Amino acid sequence: MSSILKAMSKFRLALVQLRVTKSKAENLNRTQRLVQEAAGHGAKVVVLPECFNSPYGTGFFAEYAEKIPGESSQALSETAKEFEIYLIGGSIPEEDGGKLFNTCSVFGPDGKLLVKHRKIHLFDINVPGKIRFQESEILSPGNSLSMFETPYCKVGIGICYDLRFAELAQIYAKKGCQLLIYPGAFNMTTGPAHWELLQRARAVDNQVYVATASPARDETASYVAWGHSSVINPWGEVITKAGSDEAIVYADIDLQYLADVRQQIPVTKQKRDDLYMVNIVHEG
Repeated sequence: MSSILKAMSKFRLALVQLRVTKSKAENLNRTQRLVQEAAGHGAKVVVLPECFNSPYGTGFFAEYAEKIPGESSQALSETAKEFEIYLIGGSIPEEDGGKLFNTCSVFGPDGKLLVKHRKIHLFDINVPGKIRFQESEILSPGNSLSMFETPYCKVGIGICYDLRFAELAQIYAKKGCQLLIYPGAFNMTTGPAHWELLQRARAVDNQVYVATASPARDETASYVAWGHSSVINPWGEVITKAGSDEAIVYADIDLQYLADVRQQIPVTKQKRDDLYMVNIVHEG
């Protein structure tokens, strides 16, 4: 392997576990500072949490919603360009055509928008005595899969509840994605039960890296996020994990290691397409 190709098979990923406040301006300013810090530590891909510019909750989405392009997405574009990184902009409440979406915008090192992922699966759950949440009361679902290319690998994007749907990750892997990124805000009920479990399952099933970025935990918020932003390798190991407070955590993504895992346990080549198959119905 040439030195150039060897260098491109590794890159540093940073997860920004931001403490989100009710001040959009403060959230944007802190985001810029933390992204600068991450880039200064060699990160080439930086991930922000779900709802990084606003509190998470159906009562906040309409108030904080923006068009894309708009204030928050413009700030992300400028930050990505300034620090020459791939910036996965967590998510923001997006307004478009009278509808609201939970949307992740991804920007390249030139500041250009690469892809816009609208959360496909809305978070509608009811765990009696613990939590009830209905995103569909105010949000509309996205209707397309979202992938983008980097010089390192192809990346697939999901948001929070999208992580629970194995088929989405399977299709991303089938399309050549080697890194799946899910900005997400699991809560104090689902977080300890399923957050790490689901990430490890998606990573092992598809022999890919999986990264998640959560808001930091704020016990005073109406919706308390679990935190614990993480990166999982293709063997299913947690290679970095934040605690509950605001933090930046890093992982060096090694695509040669991914290739080695796939060679050692070649499940991709052993699938029985004559018996079963997961396919895309609508690419968007």
